[in-house]
Amino acid sequence: MSSAPAAADARVEDLKRRVCDEVDRLADRLIDASHQIHAHPELNYQEVFAHDLLTGVLDDLGLQPTRHAYGVGTAFEARAGEGGPEVAVLCEYDALPGIGHACGHNVIATSGLGAGLALAAIAGDAGGRVRIMGTPAEEGGGGKILMARQGAFDGLAAAMMVHPADADLIRMDCIAVQEMYVDYQGRAAHAAAAPQEGRNALDAAVLGYLNVAALRQHILPGERIHGIFTKAGDKANIVPAETSMTWMVRSPTIASLQPLKQRVLACLEASAAATGCSCSHSWQDVTYADMIDNGPMVASYVANAARLGRTVQDPRVIGKAVVGSTDMGNVSYLVPSIHPMIKVADDGVPIHTPAFAEFARSEQGDRAVLDGAKAMAMTVIDLWADAAMREQVEAAFAARPADGNVL
Repeated sequence: MSSAPAAADARVEDLKRRVCDEVDRLADRLIDASHQIHAHPELNYQEVFAHDLLTGVLDDLGLQPTRHAYGVGTAFEARAGEGGPEVAVLCEYDALPGIGHACGHNVIATSGLGAGLALAAIAGDAGGRVRIMGTPAEEGGGGKILMARQGAFDGLAAAMMVHPADADLIRMDCIAVQEMYVDYQGRAAHAAAAPQEGRNALDAAVLGYLNVAALRQHILPGERIHGIFTKAGDKANIVPAETSMTWMVRSPTIASLQPLKQRVLACLEASAAATGCSCSHSWQDVTYADMIDNGPMVASYVANAARLGRTVQDPRVIGKAVVGSTDMGNVSYLVPSIHPMIKVADDGVPIHTPAFAEFARSEQGDRAVLDGAKAMAMTVIDLWADAAMREQVEAAFAARPADGNVL
């Protein structure tokens, strides 16, 4: 019996041990960076502190990052290794208004950094390449989409990141979304002396909101429509001449999103006609796609996380779905990708809450930084070392739906 398979297995085990040891060696620095990013929350495309901090660590460790990569001011990239398949680990580091890192992007940033640094240390021996990518503005700004338009994900064999949650899950239910901005124009008048001279733009907005509320009875179970008033008038005794709204329209896939957008717009335009007002709208120039999780890559991640004592479960099996949207979905249409969830909070603590923000800097959050880095690094090693796995990954990727214009 040939000893070649045993030798190959031993080599992979040695590489995995080495990347885990490297993450442990960097642990203090990774956790300190996580805490610093958490203490300096920055919104879409304003992540100057996080960009400089993360690229500074890369510089200190000899990776010579490209700052402001792909024409995006707070993006960055660093590469290591020569020859073999190239795999990207992605870092996110933007925060939410008012509640800071309530999505735990400080954990995403530093687990990605840790995985990339550990892989860079052994890439020469492993015969693979790693790309560490700083991807800003996930919270609505579509940073990955802008980067992708400039070829950021070209030539990759795979891409991955981990996202914090209150459980270890193989996936997040990431659905497609696009944001719309709506303005109603009416005519001002004195609300007591001459209301008949006015055309009430607030009435138009309110009726539009109600029209959408009625529409919600007749959409798919997985679809979501939600909006806010951003301008509702200036003073109660003036008929409002201008009002504004912001809407988010979501559907299970980027393809099914398109007809729903038109139905929502029809609701909002009808209310303008009913009130004698006019309506203008614009769609945000980035559309978030649904996430296509690559099955063979997920299986590798699950097995590697188990080595760290984490049982990563299917949210649909255990009835614990986390629903949201991410521009990582767009990446998953371009290159085989995974987006597993890693536990940082007590069970039942939802993301995008102040309580979750506290957990993102807790002992559980710190452990997630290190375990996420190790699990991703070991998954990359599987991709580097196993040609059969890469074939399975490519076959699963080839079976994805048509891209639906994800850029």
